[in-house]
Amino acid sequence: MAYQVSTRTRASSVAAIVAVAVVALLIVAPAFASRGLIQDLFFILTMLVLAQFWNLLAGYGGLVSVGQQAFVGFGAYALFGAVILWGLDPVPAVLAAGVAALVLAFPTAFFAFRLAGAYFAIGTWVIAEVTRLSVAQWKAVGGGTGTSLPRSATRDMWFVDAIKALFDVKTSAARDILAYWLALALAVATIGGIYWLLRTKRGLALAAVRDNIEAARSVGVDAGRMKWVVFLVSAFGTGLAGGLIYMQKARISPDAAFSVVDWTAYVIFIVVIGGIGTIEGPILGVLVFFVLQSVLADYGSWYLMLLGLIGIGVMLFAPRGLWGLISERSGLQLFPVRRRLIGPGTQANTKGG
Repeated sequence: MAYQVSTRTRASSVAAIVAVAVVALLIVAPAFASRGLIQDLFFILTMLVLAQFWNLLAGYGGLVSVGQQAFVGFGAYALFGAVILWGLDPVPAVLAAGVAALVLAFPTAFFAFRLAGAYFAIGTWVIAEVTRLSVAQWKAVGGGTGTSLPRSATRDMWFVDAIKALFDVKTSAARDILAYWLALALAVATIGGIYWLLRTKRGLALAAVRDNIEAARSVGVDAGRMKWVVFLVSAFGTGLAGGLIYMQKARISPDAAFSVVDWTAYVIFIVVIGGIGTIEGPILGVLVFFVLQSVLADYGSWYLMLLGLIGIGVMLFAPRGLWGLISERSGLQLFPVRRRLIGPGTQANTKGG
């Protein structure tokens, strides 16, 4: 029997089967779920996408950005511009949102990569604020007060009529179902794509850059190139999510689209409490965040204070997040990326991975 390298474990094989079943259930959810539940699932999925891309950036790339709202807002405004000025349907305009965020990422990275540590984080926030102020001058899409998608664009959106006929619902409910399905597809593609990346040689190089950039360079890893790749991929995915979020909202303003609280602070909270540097962490974190938001949202400013206290508590007593605590005690890994040499007399399946 020849030796081979494997990352699969018994737990990951079971998790794959469960994941397929969950995705299948989520696909058919509009057939029996209420509109409110569909909207809640849309929120969970889009926040999960944002969290996974920030986790890729910070947890795996070591680039702690607090300016991701720049890509959410710029992508969303690109969608509105493509629909209002070019007459593009909102569904393909979501792709334009991702491309616009990718374009913005080039000059952002050019300046931000000249900074390190806390200076990098502050630099990304400053660039996001400059972007917000610049977009607020764009009169064609409402300037500082914002604008809405044209009624004709939302009414005649791709696939809406088919969904109305399939589920016998109103146009607004059909738009929610369409946005939900797109969010589900984006979430699955995001998790699958990041997991694939981490299992490749580039994933190994990325982990090496995060852990010790000088040591990574000494073994031939192009650290600068890896940072560029991660930053650009994260920007593109974040822009897609931003466009999708505001396609569903159908209303935009600079303050909302470039909100540091909604699109960066909450995302960081999700990743930190779930477990940074793991794929499972943001999944668990977004569920915890949704429950906390549902329970505490009526407490006004106390809500943010309570979130902060919970975040501090998790960082003190579970520095690797809730999933890190679970994994440490049980050995469970649903998305294992650690490579093991399998050969004669070697157990291929370990408890967790």
